[in-house]
Amino acid sequence: MKLWLFFTLALLWLEVQNGVCQQVKRKKEAGENRIRPGRKRVKVRYPKVKEKEAGSKGQSILTQVLDKGRFLRLGESLSLNPGRAMELRCKGTNIGWAYPFYLDTFNDNRLSIKQHERYSQLILTSPSAADTGEYSCWVVLCDGEECTKDGESTSATYIYFTDKDELFVPSAIHFEIIYLRPDKPATVPCRVTNPKINVSLHREVPAEEIAVDGIQVSYNPMKGFIIQNPSPEHKGAYYCKANSTTKTTPQISTKYQLLYVEVPSGPPLVTIEASSNIASGGDIFNVTCTVLGEPEMNVSFSWSYPGQGQRPVSIHDSWRLINRGVGHTTRISQSVMIVDDVETIDYGKYICTTKNKHGQTLVATTVKSHE
Repeated sequence: MKLWLFFTLALLWLEVQNGVCQQVKRKKEAGENRIRPGRKRVKVRYPKVKEKEAGSKGQSILTQVLDKGRFLRLGESLSLNPGRAMELRCKGTNIGWAYPFYLDTFNDNRLSIKQHERYSQLILTSPSAADTGEYSCWVVLCDGEECTKDGESTSATYIYFTDKDELFVPSAIHFEIIYLRPDKPATVPCRVTNPKINVSLHREVPAEEIAVDGIQVSYNPMKGFIIQNPSPEHKGAYYCKANSTTKTTPQISTKYQLLYVEVPSGPPLVTIEASSNIASGGDIFNVTCTVLGEPEMNVSFSWSYPGQGQRPVSIHDSWRLINRGVGHTTRISQSVMIVDDVETIDYGKYICTTKNKHGQTLVATTVKSHE
């Protein structure tokens, strides 16, 4: 009996030892101390993005100062009541501004701009409907004495000063000429002071309202009526009509004269001609330099001639608009040199140099002695 009990206890002791050894061995196996998937959720931490990288790119640097130290970051457009001073701020240590051009043209003292340490401040006192337009600012980058506009740090907002009595943005011009070209859209600039105003375009003769289809003719309250593909059929006298929400009588805009132009852009197209290419002593002759070009294209003239610096001559420059072809409007610019009481020194080559913003052209003619 004692022998059987001894063997039983011995077998039990061996089993316990085997179990302990297996547990120790399992603890030493690689990977057994890792947390098994699914037993515990681990929160993933993503690296933080700097505030400048997250939101500054493409964000407006232009703000409006409101009451009680509040600021409004400006978007594409803003509507304000006239009469109350407007303050805009643009973030940066060196800022450039743009605003309706007439504020500079008339040296308007209602406008003031001041650069502070971290921002630039624009204040417009007593704004009116005439101040409606685009206000923009940008960061100026300087390398020594050379400064450039930072295109990536630019903001612009079109501001309407909504005046119930002035539906159209007032203009100092009461009759404006608009040139129509076949190669680019034309704009009839009857802008309004409130983007919600209904506006229509009218031709005087024959009297008719122009259909606005959004393709050939469209309307943008910030620009006016846009004619996409101008043709000779669009020339004539026009006006815009705005319907007020508070008054029954519509308001009429400035009148516009649309002229069709078909002159190629480029350096001046010049001709030169002498009243006579053969002259005798004591005669009078003139040399005329003529340029045909775009109606609003300024042309400058300069001369080189045989008696230059030694002989007195008179030079007269002029320009006017003329009709060429079927309703085509062209600008003719001329410079006329008059040589009086011809002497031997006056014989030779007369050179006319013409310049416009596209380049320059030289032409020449020769005046010889009759003998």
